[in-house]
Amino acid sequence: MTTTARIERVVTAGTFSLDGGTWDVENNVWIVGDDREVVVIDAAHDADAIAAAVGDRRLSAIVCTHAHNDHVNAAPALAEATGARVLLHLDDRLLWKQTHPDRDPDGYLSDNQRIDVAGTELRVLHTPGHTPGSICLYAPGPGVVFTGDTLFAGGPGATGRSYSDFPTIIRSIRDRLLTLPVATRVHTGHGEDTTIGAEAPCLDEWIARGH
Repeated sequence: MTTTARIERVVTAGTFSLDGGTWDVENNVWIVGDDREVVVIDAAHDADAIAAAVGDRRLSAIVCTHAHNDHVNAAPALAEATGARVLLHLDDRLLWKQTHPDRDPDGYLSDNQRIDVAGTELRVLHTPGHTPGSICLYAPGPGVVFTGDTLFAGGPGATGRSYSDFPTIIRSIRDRLLTLPVATRVHTGHGEDTTIGAEAPCLDEWIARGH
């Protein structure tokens, strides 16, 4: 398949709330597509800012890497403004309901599902651990993976809160992400990019650290 899509990042700011705590956060919102059609990955905080970045292009899907509120809080408003479907892994439906009790996702993602946009294939990788339904999106054409909060520059996403599990996220990263080509660029849910090659040698260190 010919790769014609480009990748854009929009940084939005708001709060993340879980287990009775609230934290100020900045989120990476990723837009993948061309001049006609795009997919949004993680509609965070500000539907208007994301819609402005999409512009007059057709938004074919809003893909949620997981259902923590800071990654899905703008999804229904963006969907209403654009007509796009909101897609989430079924195993995160309980977390989704904490933020959107009266609005279901429009569809549920499954492992190895393919999403096509602008000549580029995005492969769904189910990577539980940060949450039960966390997913990553691997685009073999441009050699990138969108990891949400599963993998960051410097290690795994947090697992100290409800619905998360450290051994599970380590297994997901080891078996589903570190097996990707070492040059694969990692676009994260927060912070800066990294590569699979930069993170892979640190696996044992993360396990010893235990969080």
